[in-house]
Amino acid sequence: MSHPTTRVLTLLELLQAHHRMGGAELAERLGVDERTVRRYARRLDELGIPVVAERGRYGGYRLMPGYKLPPLMLNDDEATATVLGLLAARRLGLAATAAEAALAKVRRVLPAALGERVEALRETLGFTLAERQAVTPDADKVLGLASAVRERRRVVLRYRSYQGAETERELDAYGIVFHSGRWYVTGHDHRSSETRTFRLDRVLSVTPGTATYEIPADADPVQHVTRSLANVPYMHRVEVVVHAPLEELRKRLPPSVGTLTAVEGGTLLQARADSLDGMAALLAGLGGRFTVQEPPELAEAVRRLAAALLESVRTTSSASPA
Repeated sequence: MSHPTTRVLTLLELLQAHHRMGGAELAERLGVDERTVRRYARRLDELGIPVVAERGRYGGYRLMPGYKLPPLMLNDDEATATVLGLLAARRLGLAATAAEAALAKVRRVLPAALGERVEALRETLGFTLAERQAVTPDADKVLGLASAVRERRRVVLRYRSYQGAETERELDAYGIVFHSGRWYVTGHDHRSSETRTFRLDRVLSVTPGTATYEIPADADPVQHVTRSLANVPYMHRVEVVVHAPLEELRKRLPPSVGTLTAVEGGTLLQARADSLDGMAALLAGLGGRFTVQEPPELAEAVRRLAAALLESVRTTSSASPA
């Protein structure tokens, strides 16, 4: 059990499942002390769910007689869509832990027949997309920034860089982006007077301010994030002319790989790479002709890959029976 909200919901589930439970038993089930159980019971009461606390040797907690939560009303299509969304979120690393907990809660309240069918879907569904292990930021930071974007309200971020330096920044946020297992926020950073991108798992706090702003009409948070990631200062600067149309390459290469520009004879790919062998493999995977402009070491990496592939073919051929 991790988040207090999860424990409060678990307390509600326990009280729904049992006529009465003692404070000590609830504390043990929730992994907290009895004082905290009392606080959780008060929280439920504040939310309009009447919890009766009975004192004495045989006292404990119970829901007020006659009180029932409204049932979860989902038809087959809606239940399937909900489960699919939660399964996909878990696969993408999009708040995977919370998605797993939410999926368990939805399955528990579905009617038995529908629950069995949904469980069969969960057990038999396969994904071609590799599972991601994502770093999920605190929900209050994500939700706070989302509210700031919608209300066009400036926020103050406390941020820790990849080098460990902490800074405080005023940000006019343009949008939140989930990309390759990480959350980002992009917007006008008043410290640098530039449009900047920040990783949400490095945000230490989000404090709403009073100033308001307008988001520029040409702002494109997704494009800005992917371009920013493509320009991260890795070891090697790469320029390659791929002899294929621009539109074809845009369908085959994600924006985070690099920038694509139409040139005479094909498309110029400009990127940065920490591994030239990896870039050589990527170019070979395009399945067409290309010309390496820089660095010269990339051409050598392509030749090494070609030689390794040829050697693999020779080895396989010589090992085959006559």
